[in-house]
Amino acid sequence: MPPTGNRTILGSSIAPFRLVFIMWLIFAIDFIYGFDLKWLGLYPRTVEGLSGIVFAPILHGNLQHLISNTIPTLFLGGALYFYYKRIAATVFVTCYIGTGVLVWIFARPSYHIGASGLVYALAAFLIAFGFFRRDFVSLLIAAIVLFVYGSIFYGVLPSAPNISW
Repeated sequence: MPPTGNRTILGSSIAPFRLVFIMWLIFAIDFIYGFDLKWLGLYPRTVEGLSGIVFAPILHGNLQHLISNTIPTLFLGGALYFYYKRIAATVFVTCYIGTGVLVWIFARPSYHIGASGLVYALAAFLIAFGFFRRDFVSLLIAAIVLFVYGSIFYGVLPSAPNISW
């Protein structure tokens, strides 16, 4: 569905900007006050770890981790809300919660933090939706996302023992 009406890129990025703002705010509070909020992360297959489904995507281990999730969250989230406004909120929330549930079920027993799952899910949705819809705009979005972020799918393969995959 091509964009219509008064929709703007900035206006379409409000939800992703809000999430990124919360991510940066939590990181700043954690850094400034020396809190270690990683215990709020997702710990698989435990009752205590269930809260991590909500909290893990807003927690980050370091500045590089935060930046590497900020840019794609804004880009992919903005594209989702700009081009697929009608279903964007549902897709965004489903990706946010769904990846947490999958990590809770399948991941190794360790604390998991960060919005990488959300980033992977948004990229996968935009790529898959483009191929399923097969209209020009959706295919173009899929091609751009695949070109710009296609290499992120290498991150689903194990590369370091302390990084979730």
